[in-house]
Amino acid sequence: MALPSRDLTPLTVEDAVRADWPAIAELTVSVYRDERLASEEYLGQLADVEHRAGRSQLLVARDGGRVVGAVALVLDGDFGEVTAGDDEAAFRMLVVDPAVRGRGVGESLVRVCLDRARAAGKRRVVLSTDPRMTAAHRLYDRLGFTRLPGRDWSPRPGIDLLVYVLEL
Repeated sequence: MALPSRDLTPLTVEDAVRADWPAIAELTVSVYRDERLASEEYLGQLADVEHRAGRSQLLVARDGGRVVGAVALVLDGDFGEVTAGDDEAAFRMLVVDPAVRGRGVGESLVRVCLDRARAAGKRRVVLSTDPRMTAAHRLYDRLGFTRLPGRDWSPRPGIDLLVYVLEL
């Protein structure tokens, strides 16, 4: 899927291939580390793209072939950790290269997730997010997601995650 870009470089969103895994790992770890959004333990999970690929559909955004964004779409199974039934999809580990932020990369990745969830017959998409990820929260609000505070959760003490939902 080709997407418009503010600087006329064509952005695309597509399924990741194995050759993308190192770039996905590097981008995800660097963003979460540099923005102080993850513990050392979680950075290891973020780097484990092979494990993520076995439990989700990995999507990448490309700018002229270079991976500039990624997300893991969960249509079934337990990798979503926030889904409450078979009628829900989730996405995790949405990441955009800081050098291309503001060009719609994150929104494009989320829109493809929503399209695929609809095509899979899901009724809603849920996600969990760190309270500090305010730019992501603005994106979710703009796309029609609403807070679902009754499902907020903590994967471990001191880490409190917010849950958002979009009815499809």
